[in-house]
Amino acid sequence: MLRLMDEGKSLREAFGRLLRELREARGLSQSELALESDLDQTFVSLLERGRRQPSLLSLFALCEALDIEPYVVVRRLQLALTPAAQRG
Repeated sequence: MLRLMDEGKSLREAFGRLLRELREARGLSQSELALESDLDQTFVSLLERGRRQPSLLSLFALCEALDIEPYVVVRRLQLALTPAAQRG
């Protein structure tokens, strides 16, 4: 059970780093991203800090606001969490 909790934390943190990277690459503030995705700015902040995880609806809203397909975000997360030795 502890391992699953650790993996969940790692996933939340990796998503937060990726979200911040994507947001900054688009030149958006957290407030602007929140407005564009119809989410609360506090929630965006919590996501970026790895304190919360998005629902599918939130993920799709964020991706639409960032002009990126959700599968691209999922793939980038998968790559970020897979050790280089396993990627071949």
